Amino acid sequence: MLVLPLRSSVVSSHLWNGSFLSLHPFSLPPRSHIRTTFSSLSLSSANRLRSSTRARALPPLFDSPAFSKFQGAPLLPPSYQTTSMSLVSSLASLLEQSASSDASVAEVATKSLKTDHKTSESIPAFFEILATSTNLDVRNLAAVELRRRILLRDGALWKKLAEESRAQIKQVAFELIESSTATLRVSISRVISSIAVNELDPSSSSPSSWSALLPFVYSLASSPTTRVTGITLINYLLDDVPDLLQAEFQAILEVLKAGLSDAESQEARILSLTGLGKIAEYLDLEDAKDVSFLEKLVPAMVSVLRETMELGDKDGLTRQAFDDFETIIISETPLVGTHVTDLVDFFLGGGENMNYEISVRVMSLNALLWIVRCHHKIIELLNLADSIVARLLPIGREDTSENDEDTPAGLAFRVLDVLSQILTPAQIFPALHRHIQSDMGSTDPSARKSALLALGYTVEGCSEFIQPHVAQLWPIVDAGLQDQDASVKRAACIALGCLTESLPDEVALRHDFIVPALFNLIAEPSTQKAASAALDSYLEILGDSITNYLPLLMERLLVLLDNAPLPVRSTIVGAIGSAAHAADKDFVPYFEATVARIQPFLQLQAEGEERQLRGIATDTLGTIAEAVGKDLFRPLMQSTLKVAFEALELDDSKLRESSFMYFATIASLFTEEFVPFLPNAMEALVTACERAETEDDLLASTEAVEEDDDDDFEDLEEEEGKLEQLLGAHNAAITIEKEIAADVIGDLFAATGRAFLPYVERSVKVLVVLLDHYYAGIRKSALTSLFTFMSTFYDLSEPETWNAGATISTPLHANVKQLVDVILPAIFARWDSEDDRTVAALFGTEMAELMSRCGPAIVEGHFPKIAEYASSVLKGESLSQDEEEDEEEEESEEESELVSSAADLVGALATVLGPDFSAEFGKFLPLLRGYYSKDRSATDRSTAVGVLGEVISGLKGSVTPYVQPLFELIYLGLSDEEPEVRSNSAFAAGHLIEQMDAQLGFDDAVKVLSALRPFFAVEESSSPAEGAAKDNAAGAVARIVLKDLNVVPLDQVLPILFNALPLKASLISRSVFLLFLSSTNDFVENTPVFKTIFHLFQSSSSDPKILSVLLSHIDHLLSVFAYVLDDTREDEIEEEIRTQLIALVAQLNTLEGVSPKLQAAGLAKFL
Repeated sequence: MLVLPLRSSVVSSHLWNGSFLSLHPFSLPPRSHIRTTFSSLSLSSANRLRSSTRARALPPLFDSPAFSKFQGAPLLPPSYQTTSMSLVSSLASLLEQSASSDASVAEVATKSLKTDHKTSESIPAFFEILATSTNLDVRNLAAVELRRRILLRDGALWKKLAEESRAQIKQVAFELIESSTATLRVSISRVISSIAVNELDPSSSSPSSWSALLPFVYSLASSPTTRVTGITLINYLLDDVPDLLQAEFQAILEVLKAGLSDAESQEARILSLTGLGKIAEYLDLEDAKDVSFLEKLVPAMVSVLRETMELGDKDGLTRQAFDDFETIIISETPLVGTHVTDLVDFFLGGGENMNYEISVRVMSLNALLWIVRCHHKIIELLNLADSIVARLLPIGREDTSENDEDTPAGLAFRVLDVLSQILTPAQIFPALHRHIQSDMGSTDPSARKSALLALGYTVEGCSEFIQPHVAQLWPIVDAGLQDQDASVKRAACIALGCLTESLPDEVALRHDFIVPALFNLIAEPSTQKAASAALDSYLEILGDSITNYLPLLMERLLVLLDNAPLPVRSTIVGAIGSAAHAADKDFVPYFEATVARIQPFLQLQAEGEERQLRGIATDTLGTIAEAVGKDLFRPLMQSTLKVAFEALELDDSKLRESSFMYFATIASLFTEEFVPFLPNAMEALVTACERAETEDDLLASTEAVEEDDDDDFEDLEEEEGKLEQLLGAHNAAITIEKEIAADVIGDLFAATGRAFLPYVERSVKVLVVLLDHYYAGIRKSALTSLFTFMSTFYDLSEPETWNAGATISTPLHANVKQLVDVILPAIFARWDSEDDRTVAALFGTEMAELMSRCGPAIVEGHFPKIAEYASSVLKGESLSQDEEEDEEEEESEEESELVSSAADLVGALATVLGPDFSAEFGKFLPLLRGYYSKDRSATDRSTAVGVLGEVISGLKGSVTPYVQPLFELIYLGLSDEEPEVRSNSAFAAGHLIEQMDAQLGFDDAVKVLSALRPFFAVEESSSPAEGAAKDNAAGAVARIVLKDLNVVPLDQVLPILFNALPLKASLISRSVFLLFLSSTNDFVENTPVFKTIFHLFQSSSSDPKILSVLLSHIDHLLSVFAYVLDDTREDEIEEEIRTQLIALVAQLNTLEGVSPKLQAAGLAKFL
């Protein structure tokens, strides 16, 4: 999902409320918050995180009545016993005290155990207690302390022991584990595994140093009475020394196969599944025999899952089993591919079965989600999408009033969401649309609700596919908004909100129906919150049309703000922010009344709804500040920043996010006036970026502890428990806070300029580290800010205008080059290893923008690298692309986004290298041509022709050798069914005609003009893309006229051209995904149009026919001149064009009969 701009109203819906999907009571948080699926992670990242989050504690073992034969019998060597039995007694006493019910006694003893007795003598002493104490709790505690000391400092204490003592401990441990209670056997197993870490020879390919270990383990595992103990020990060994056991995998697999079918012990079966999951993490394609063996065990594993599901999640055994099986699902080695159909059916059945516990059904659907995520190619190949959709929608009908994200319905919609993101839209959406239409006709309101929510969850992933057919969805949404059932209306609001986010241009056109409908729903208590959130999103895209509704809108919103319950107020405040954003300066009349109501919310401190309202109020205040301007907002600047800084002290990640974004907004608005706040703001932002959140962070601190004898070392069991708890929750709040902080750092540099320089070095260090974060959103933020750092530093150097070319004529300032030399290598290193398509796409887009802004010097020495990357993406060979994907298969929208970013790089290379890129472009043209075919998506076709205009402009006359193949591609685009593709083709055609050195023949001119003629038939209700196509066609016609008047039938062409004026806004887009990133949404085609008009008037002095045509349209032309010369439209034409146009007006005043027309058009003031 794209990172949204730092708009407060966007924040209110996407960060505080988890997008529109949050309005449904069972909704999941945004993808960046996912715990149960990690679906926003790449597969390799998911594997890393899954590996780190695996529960190290195995399922609880059941105590047996057996008593240890060693109780009371000293085990230490005689020479040691005579001198150290006092140590045994002392340590036993400490262990007893650490378990005391007296907290003060327990604390003192625990501290002593952690800080003292770190000598080799303590190892046999603790082992003595483990073996002989009559207190079971003390024996377990002794095992924990013993394990800590065996592992301390890479086994340094263990290795100091005499060989005799080590051998005796190993031998007695074997005997002890066979005769102890079940609970104690777990502790002893961990001790044995810890010893193995030090005893097995890492330089050997097999664990020969402790030759008795594995035969003993296999012996335990082969006996029905000790199988659980043996498999438990195998699993601990797989945790601690997996690399040293790989030569034994085949033997271990045989043991686990037997355990998987153990008819007597469910525990043995689940432990065997756990072991198989651990082995799966270390298999690759070269281990063909092991892979095949494990693959054949999948049905048996499923049987274990089914058994645990039927018994319920007793003692966490079912969750453990699912965790282990999911590890096998996500393995990069194909272990379940041949079983996908059966697994999909099994997990869907688990999700459907209402006799199962809710948590079990959720686990089953979560496993289905991993199947979809990791094996979507097989799902696509087998055409399973339709049946999956058909079975998920009924699950979505369930009552989910408990406001719990972990519900079967919630997971069902999440699966639909991922299906829409990862399958080709043509396979998922037609099936979904068919089921939605059917369910909307149902008399059961829960079916209608489910249908609308399914639409909401899938529209983002299929937005491009839906775009041409969006009119077919309006009857569905409209019926939902007008339904008699409140739950259906709420679902319709959610669906509308999602459509608004994904198809804003199309949705905005329906404001005359949507706004009144939402007004009505806001008045109903049962739909108030959902309708307010939908309105919040809708107002953001409404633009100038909001003026028709603003007075009534603000009147209603302010009344609701005074009277609505707290949760609804949060949504209303967000909607007010969106209204301010859309209204801009028209919001000024409502400023005082609104701020007076919002400011008290900034003082709320109670956790939950109050803090949520405070955060959204902060976001909205920032939006209002942007709307009304700094002069009106200045009296509130100091006090509101004070409140934002105070929020940082409340230990609330979401409030910190709101404060960070408020800093960015105010800094961008007030620039140098924000500088006094930079020290505190930057300290908070950098601290957030460095905040610990993962196992690596915690283990880093543990490793530091273990390197120092004098420091305390944490209880390993306690440490692992903390890790499980930390990673089980995935600490999403800190992750998102870090994402926002990294983004805002770049914003503050851009806003404050030179005043930020003292913070550059530390910021860059922090951001470079975040480039390797496991979460893609953080990598994106770090990447964006680092590119901002380079471009801002470049601007501060006051550079000369750069010249295109491979030879650098305008070098970078020394300081800029120093910074670039630090950042770019880190970015390229990340680039080489990036496996997430959305991040890889951002690399290309940001790099292209940096190059186009700063010129060739900014990437000096890196041109081959950039060209190689662009080429690898266009060939489908980059790391983030699926190597097994069929080249003929329609691509996903994420893939199209990536390809579009590679095209951006091709355009940027042409821009900065100019004619020097001509030879290299010959290699790229066939690659680009490959993305234009009827079976390609509209985005791909748009990419293929959209980049051509930029390339042609960069190459200038050196494009001439490619004129014929370029025209062939452009002609295809000019007749494309998609207006965006036609628009880009028109833009490219005009530039090619302008830049080529060859003459334009009459026949060629007529052919292009004939292809452009339909572009001018645009109606008021036409889409923005069709309007943009008309403007670009006008530019192309103008360039043809400028190229050669003599090849144009002016009497036929000029009336059409003139009637197309004034231009509204030329839109040259390579991708609907990058609409706001890589598109030129301006009036660029006004330049060739007015140059053509000037040229025509100049030529008319010697050609009466041209003058006759011009004078026949003089009234319209004068109105166009007045339109673009209006003071409110200064940015619609270049200053040079403006000067020449005013001169033309003066010249026209001398023509007979034109002066009164000038007066009537309001142009007299320019005479």
